[in-house]
Amino acid sequence: MFMGVWRAGAVATLALSLAGCLSRDDVTGSIGLIGSRAAEPQAPTARGEAEWRAAAQEWGKRYEARPTDRQAALNYAQALRALDQRSQAVAVLQQAALHSPTDHDVLAAYGKALIDVGRFKEAEGVLARAHTPDKPDWRVLSAQGTVADQLGDHVAAQRYYLTALKIVPGEPSVLSNLGLSYALAKQPAEAERVLRQAAAHPQADGRVKQNLALVLALQGKMGEAEQVLAQSLPPAEVAANMAYLRQAAGRRS
Repeated sequence: MFMGVWRAGAVATLALSLAGCLSRDDVTGSIGLIGSRAAEPQAPTARGEAEWRAAAQEWGKRYEARPTDRQAALNYAQALRALDQRSQAVAVLQQAALHSPTDHDVLAAYGKALIDVGRFKEAEGVLARAHTPDKPDWRVLSAQGTVADQLGDHVAAQRYYLTALKIVPGEPSVLSNLGLSYALAKQPAEAERVLRQAAAHPQADGRVKQNLALVLALQGKMGEAEQVLAQSLPPAEVAANMAYLRQAAGRRS
């Protein structure tokens, strides 16, 4: 049975789930469960980290030689985000936005980088300029939804996600964000329904399943949450994550 009132810790966990740094391909934020590094911009292996460091070095040199080179700025900032150097990525993209104030790609990247560091009001304004009504970008719409959720306007957030889904029906990353938004709005049944739909998508990754597990756990459905986690994590990590979820849900192990 669903716990009648979301505990403060549960709401905070949901907010962190949604705010969790956007990945390179702008899939949803996640709860970043143990062993998953799910909220990071896809640098799960030592080899991947080495590649990102090499990219940061290469594009960093190009950017330093010519700060007005938009492609160098975009690629350098992408590598910095992957390496968790988020504040530096924001600084690079801020300069790029000053040099290219109407460039939608630059503005989109800058807005998402601002989300990474929790500067949601600034991100709101930047993302509003990152696309136009006649040519909407579903990734930007999803990012705008994340910002609205973080600012407490869940109705607006859900409107952004639903608009994005009209462009990319069934996209699991957007469905996952929508599900978390419903959870934040204290609509657990709808949150579970949408997250189950997201998790059933062939392209859904472990992050989506972890978000479903979180919402199940916050409803007290620990057995189902454990089953969902077991689909993408080894037993030791499932046990560790279940301990985390019980704590997030305000339940004792």
